[in-house]
Amino acid sequence: MPEYTLFCPPLETSPHIARDFVASVLRAQRLDEELVDAATLCTSELVTNACVHAMGDGSALWLSVESAKVRVVVYDGDENPPVIRELTPEGWEQGGRGLYLVDAFTGGRWGAAPAVPYDGPAHPKGKAVWFDLSMPGR
Repeated sequence: MPEYTLFCPPLETSPHIARDFVASVLRAQRLDEELVDAATLCTSELVTNACVHAMGDGSALWLSVESAKVRVVVYDGDENPPVIRELTPEGWEQGGRGLYLVDAFTGGRWGAAPAVPYDGPAHPKGKAVWFDLSMPGR
């Protein structure tokens, strides 16, 4: 089970770099392009949320490629759990669609928990927001 980590400083370029990182790893594993697209979009949303809402020292991304799934975890220094914004009759607020997309692409297989250390840069406080994507045909 290959595992990869990436530190994402609190810069506007971090979501793009995280997206490219995940795409590179998954393509190198010769995974289905639809899975790569879903993983990169969901990764971009979680890293964007970390950059926008969890100001501070940045975030850390952990990617695991398992036999039946891909898991991405984004650790940040904010202890507040993420919240999906609901669509109102007036429409979407500016922004606020990211977790809705993550929920849709993962079939609800995402969540958040207090951050715990792992073998890489971690925040002693904060949270981990994760998602899983199933491998096609497995």
